[in-house]
Amino acid sequence: MYTCANCTVQACSVRDAEKRPKNCPMEQEALMAEAQRRYQLPENRDFYVTASELEALGYCQWPRIKETIELCLRMGYTKVGLAFCRGLRKEAKVVDGLLRRAGLEVISVICKTGGVDKTQCGIPDEHKVHPGRYEPMCNPIAQAMLLNEQQTQFNIALGLCVGHDSMFYKYSDALVTTLVAKDRVTGHNPAAAIYCSEGYFKDRLL
Repeated sequence: MYTCANCTVQACSVRDAEKRPKNCPMEQEALMAEAQRRYQLPENRDFYVTASELEALGYCQWPRIKETIELCLRMGYTKVGLAFCRGLRKEAKVVDGLLRRAGLEVISVICKTGGVDKTQCGIPDEHKVHPGRYEPMCNPIAQAMLLNEQQTQFNIALGLCVGHDSMFYKYSDALVTTLVAKDRVTGHNPAAAIYCSEGYFKDRLL
């Protein structure tokens, strides 16, 4: 069992193999070698190298939207998918505009596409946000399928619900990056609850 989150040695960062704990993932030398081999596969190499170069170029200077745009441009992508939550439609419009200003074609699909009531996919009426009313389901599989049909080269997830984002990743043919992680309580800044886990949010997390 790997417990990197609780490691106090960080042998991976200082290249000190002698100090690494017995359950260090780096003990899996065959696995590590196979991972290195996969980085050299044609579908991975350029993308990984480009993403890693951006880390240095924009380190502590570029916001994530800038990094995303630069990744698309440097990879030669021309058609980008934007899968967004209805609750962030204003933000989606801004992102769409920024991507277009960078010269990218944007195919955007809202989460409520299809207009299917939640009860039709097995969600009990009492488990709706507003029981007794028409409430369209989030439709991440359709979002992915629509972007696949448009043959987007890279997809951006903007504010999809927890779990719905997972299904979008699963069914997207193109690689996906998350631009905004939805968190209605913290203004879409999930890290805030982590930083405040021993303070303001102490009694709200478990």
